[in-house]
Amino acid sequence: MDNNLKKAIKDEFLSRREAESEDFKKKLTVGYPVYDEQEVLAALDCLLNLRLSQGPVVKEFEKEAASYMDVSHAVAMNSGTSANMLALASLMNLGMLKAGDEVIVPAATFSSVVSPIYQLGLVPVYVDVSKEDWFLDIEQMAEACSEKTKVIMPVYNLGFPGRIEKIMEFATERNIRVLEDCCEAHGGERQGTKLGAFGDVSALSFFVAHNITTGEGGMVFSSDSAIDNSLRELREFGRVFDSENRFYSDDVLTDYDVRYVSKSVGYNVRMTDVAAAMGRVQLGKLDELNATRRNVVKKIMDVVLSHKWLSTLHVREGDKSAHYGVPILIDESAPFSRKDICMHLENQGIETRAMMMGCLPDQPAFRHLTHRVHGDLSLSRTLRDRAFFIGCHPALEDGHISNLNVALNSFYANY
Repeated sequence: MDNNLKKAIKDEFLSRREAESEDFKKKLTVGYPVYDEQEVLAALDCLLNLRLSQGPVVKEFEKEAASYMDVSHAVAMNSGTSANMLALASLMNLGMLKAGDEVIVPAATFSSVVSPIYQLGLVPVYVDVSKEDWFLDIEQMAEACSEKTKVIMPVYNLGFPGRIEKIMEFATERNIRVLEDCCEAHGGERQGTKLGAFGDVSALSFFVAHNITTGEGGMVFSSDSAIDNSLRELREFGRVFDSENRFYSDDVLTDYDVRYVSKSVGYNVRMTDVAAAMGRVQLGKLDELNATRRNVVKKIMDVVLSHKWLSTLHVREGDKSAHYGVPILIDESAPFSRKDICMHLENQGIETRAMMMGCLPDQPAFRHLTHRVHGDLSLSRTLRDRAFFIGCHPALEDGHISNLNVALNSFYANY
């Protein structure tokens, strides 16, 4: 690409970012896409090369992501929700899972965890989360397992690591598959191993608010070649993927173009080369972006914990959280509600979010669908009623954190 064109694009990008900077400084947002002209130029290069759909850039992104995660295979998709869907569908395609089988999930998390379970005719088993990390409670998970349990699906809520190795030990002994939902855990680690490298299969999201982004996008990781082949087949209409032959023949078809042979009932959830070009640049920045997040989180947590009735999660020694957001739990003795404090913060330019969907079986969409609940889900319902989170992305500056402190102080002046 011509250097003058590159400079013009960089100047235009910086000019637009500068124009919005004053408004941005007034608001502590939950998410913010942190990228520069490098991502713009990479995406533009695809457009200029007429590579719009899935192509060689997607393949390179997959190779680099698999290497980063220290797994054998990565399959790019159009969203994290699709990643969860195809991770489960690939297990069904291989006969490891069938309609009516049970999938253990945390009750407190986002709907994209459980929606694919219902859509595939599987049965979610809701289990409470642990107070230490809002991760699947290991003891209750073990109690919840039945003969129908074929998959355990732990979720790293807000990027915080949990005791995934305990789940793997339990699952391996019982021949149960593990699908890690890492959609909020980019680059997080449990005792030196990347979150997403433990399970049989794992799912990641590149949504615009996440640690790195392709605008929309997702990826599935595995070190099992059969799962990888199944994923690639399902990603593209169920086409024959692993054939080295140009033509396909069986009892019915003779010398049929292999590109138009459907081996299974598939989907179309491909990532574009344009998105992958952005993703490759973002992936190269992930560790640096996460290091900045950790510094931002420490400052925000210091502010939050200096105020009565508020608590947050802490990262265990040896672990690294991806810190998608800063979780905040309001003590039951507090003289105010979540709505009270969140509305005040919102009015002061501090964006807030409830703790995802709270307790999933309480959601209108899922109440009357077939499921099983283990225990009383007491902590999940506590998070449903008294938890929220705020942003901690790398673009936040000390001024944003100072504004948070001022906003909390003005709220607490009433108590």
